[in-house]
Amino acid sequence: MKSARPKVLHDICGRPMLWYVLRLLGDVAVSEVVVVANADIEEHVPEIARAAGHASVRVVLQEPQLGTGHAVQVALQGLAIQEGRVIVLNADMPLVSAELVQRLLASDGAVSLVTARMPLPSNFGRVIRQDDRVERIVEQRDATPDELAVDEMNAGLYVFDETKLRAALAALRNDNAQSEYYLTDTIAQFVHGGERVVAVRADDHRSVLGINDRAELAAARARLGALLCEQHMKAGVTIVDPATTYLEPDLRIAPDVTIFPNTTISRSSTIAAHSEIGPNARLQNAHIGKHTLICDSVIEDSTVGDYAIIGPWTHIRGGALVGTGVRLGNFVEVKNSQIAPGAKASHLAYLGDAVIGARTNIGAGSITCNFDGIQKNRTEIGEDVAIGSNTSLVAPVRIGDGALTGAGSVVTRDVGPGERVAGNPARPIVKRVRSGDA
Repeated sequence: MKSARPKVLHDICGRPMLWYVLRLLGDVAVSEVVVVANADIEEHVPEIARAAGHASVRVVLQEPQLGTGHAVQVALQGLAIQEGRVIVLNADMPLVSAELVQRLLASDGAVSLVTARMPLPSNFGRVIRQDDRVERIVEQRDATPDELAVDEMNAGLYVFDETKLRAALAALRNDNAQSEYYLTDTIAQFVHGGERVVAVRADDHRSVLGINDRAELAAARARLGALLCEQHMKAGVTIVDPATTYLEPDLRIAPDVTIFPNTTISRSSTIAAHSEIGPNARLQNAHIGKHTLICDSVIEDSTVGDYAIIGPWTHIRGGALVGTGVRLGNFVEVKNSQIAPGAKASHLAYLGDAVIGARTNIGAGSITCNFDGIQKNRTEIGEDVAIGSNTSLVAPVRIGDGALTGAGSVVTRDVGPGERVAGNPARPIVKRVRSGDA
């Protein structure tokens, strides 16, 4: 990968590569998981495992690293001997499906392995057959020119009879080009010992591709992104352009949602029915109500209610709660604020650490001055308030129901219900009575 970050920690659609493999093992109900690691990833595995749904996994270090056969030996050393079956797979294969693993588990060989027809040339080990039966696997580095012409590849995904696997591992030798103990050499041992070896063919070679560089990482990301879009489209979501829609696992998107191009939805976001997202939108841990429109905007760690209209160029973040029917428009930022139903901020506003009452209108250029140089302070605005354009609300401050601030006001003190203020600093507006008008 030419990276300071270990390969299996690189991100694919919002999750580390390793996450997908651990999630897969949970999906096929594996009872015990052992991750063979090096010191660079050891500390990261428990957190990734919890995120993938495992209460715990066992991590063992392979030091020194003497090949795939040695890695499995290290893994089995920490396990009690059982008369069960062992799944072995690589952590750099994030696209393997549960359906393929279930087919593998349903086979009845001493060892069952996944193979795939792949374009040549390839770095995968070749599956060598005799009379259509698997005879052995030759690693690409050790293959002859004739063997390199074989296009059936070993995917590196196996199910072993555990007792027979332990015996085969004990007999491994490292007389090969890499001086390593190859797990693939156990296949020839089983064949020569008269054991049944079953090959399960992957329907699409792309599902079992490993990742070894940034180009393959990008290809895997594109493939997984297409699969995620397809999954949601089959569930009733309209995605106008899947090629420019970027989704993650574990999203909840209701039927009849429409997603427009250049939209990213991530971090367990939820979207209720009949909402329209995009174009040019980014949702991260965002929870969107029904019949809500969001375009050209960013929503992070926040909730937006039903029938809201957000954007263009609105930024909602920091645990904001936006109510039903709220309108937030051009260049409005909302941070850690609660905005009640029917409120509006249509242009050029900053609402930070604030509570905005129902049906209140925030004029263009208005801001809550929430930071006093030491701490963040709250602004509370009541219902049916009219905040004039370019008003600065210097927190902590309260504006009562039905109050009004004049354009350009700097409000440094509380404003009572129904009160009108203007100026810098803002003062009550006094109606002057001319002589003769009394």
